[in-house]
Amino acid sequence: MVRPVTLAVMIITIDGPAASGKGTLARALAQRLEFAHLDTGGLYRAVALHMLREDVDLSDEDAAAAAAEQLDLGLLTDRALRDQATGQAASQISRYKGVRSALLDVQRRFAKAPPGGAKGAILDGRDTGSVICPDADVKLYVEASSAERARRRAAELAARGETADFAAIQSEIEARDAQDKNRSQAPLIVPTGATVLDTTELSVEAAVSTALAIVQTAPGNKPL
Repeated sequence: MVRPVTLAVMIITIDGPAASGKGTLARALAQRLEFAHLDTGGLYRAVALHMLREDVDLSDEDAAAAAAEQLDLGLLTDRALRDQATGQAASQISRYKGVRSALLDVQRRFAKAPPGGAKGAILDGRDTGSVICPDADVKLYVEASSAERARRRAAELAARGETADFAAIQSEIEARDAQDKNRSQAPLIVPTGATVLDTTELSVEAAVSTALAIVQTAPGNKPL
């Protein structure tokens, strides 16, 4: 395994739209570097999943904030977390200031004090480099064409034995992009100082290799 050795705690943020490959990249980097990894979107999905199961109105901002404050982290391993309905609901409640405030401290504590004594933390989501950790050592913004992202999501659903309507999936992805980029609270943007990585034509290994090269040149870090 390789890991940076000169930074006390190295923080890497990876942002990008749905199905851009940021989660896959974050997990692979965390394994290579032996860093702790947090899928920040999973926190919002967990809040949304709780609300869906309890039949709580997703438009009720106070109820959403209360659900975030009392979040059961056990939901982070629930298979339903990856369902399309959960993702759409998460995108909606993530716009609420109360929800974002409730989860902000959780994410920042993870970054500054990674669990398991890890020497670094990797957070992926939609505002990790712009809001959660604006002073991160390395910021990546991962993107891909909507068609490629729809292809990936369709393949993922098909592998799970679920119906995969490519056109519908692409339409949903584009609608979610618009929602995430235009929300009033922490909209999806390319964070200041981030390196944009387009994975449309890249294999997972190629994307990981490119990201590792970026991490390697981070200020104060020795070659990996």
